[in-house]
Amino acid sequence: MSDAVLNQFTQTVEEEKVSTGRRFKVGIIGTGWIAEAHIESYLDMDDVDIVAMADLIPGKAEKFAARYNKDGRLDNVHFYKNHEELIDNEPDLDAVSVCTYNMTHAECTIYSLKHGVNVLLEKPMCVTTEEAVEICKAEKESGKLLSIGFQPRNDENMKMVKKIVQSGELGKIYYIQTGGGRRRGIPNSTFIEKKTAGIGAMGDIGCYSLDVVLNAIGYPKPLTVTGYTSNFFGTNPKYNNPTDAARFNVEDFAAAFVRLDGGIILDFRIAWAMHPDTPGDTVIFGTEGALRIPSTDCWNGEMSGPMTIYHDVAGEQVQTVVPLLENKGKGLFYKKCRSFL
Repeated sequence: MSDAVLNQFTQTVEEEKVSTGRRFKVGIIGTGWIAEAHIESYLDMDDVDIVAMADLIPGKAEKFAARYNKDGRLDNVHFYKNHEELIDNEPDLDAVSVCTYNMTHAECTIYSLKHGVNVLLEKPMCVTTEEAVEICKAEKESGKLLSIGFQPRNDENMKMVKKIVQSGELGKIYYIQTGGGRRRGIPNSTFIEKKTAGIGAMGDIGCYSLDVVLNAIGYPKPLTVTGYTSNFFGTNPKYNNPTDAARFNVEDFAAAFVRLDGGIILDFRIAWAMHPDTPGDTVIFGTEGALRIPSTDCWNGEMSGPMTIYHDVAGEQVQTVVPLLENKGKGLFYKKCRSFL
């Protein structure tokens, strides 16, 4: 690849200050740890008023707000015991962030959309195909905006993946290997039981690596799926604390072989825990070239090392290293929330 061609993939756009000319009234449903990133982002926006919060645990939302009420901006927040109560009592609400555990994503999102409220939904979107269909139906019928919380899409290097693929530099895409994980990284709390999480490593970190590649190729329709899951580490007190191991009933490893529309094969594997340091790099195969993305960085949507393009130049097999781009301005969570509003 010539320097001129490489340069088109490594140019960054300076972040511009956003001015909407109006104020947004926002609510937060669920005040666990992921909600921290949302409230910090909203409080960094001059045109946003956080007007309501809801949590199933009595007093949790109030304590959450108190931690962040440094300048009085949260003095007038209304607190509710669930999403329905919040939506029903805030008629002027513009949007909500749904930050609840996985099993309630669908009900909170559908109820909000049907009542005319835009939704920023944390990943994973939901836990079943049927729920996904109902969410999309509610969005379409309501005419409101639904955004799924994939903040890595705002990363300059993740944008570059899509840019390279869609430039045609790799030719026709026919095979993709993606995934990642960590040797020991099993979470706790609501992540490890089906009654709250619904799914394990797939929904927690696997959705990031899937979104990186599927977004790059335009999310083609899946035709067939062969899948496998296991939980050898999460249920074993040798690798997990005994209390968590006893209630662990989701997957800590998953693999799938997916045939996509357009003749593309997707080979996916993800792990919360495993003995090797990686299940393999993310590699996108095309008829004119291939793109390799460092495996350990793909599961969380960030890159610590450069990508490599494998292709032929003037009849010679060459490797072109694509240098890392700097993410300028605000953080990825801020950009996610800002682009939603």
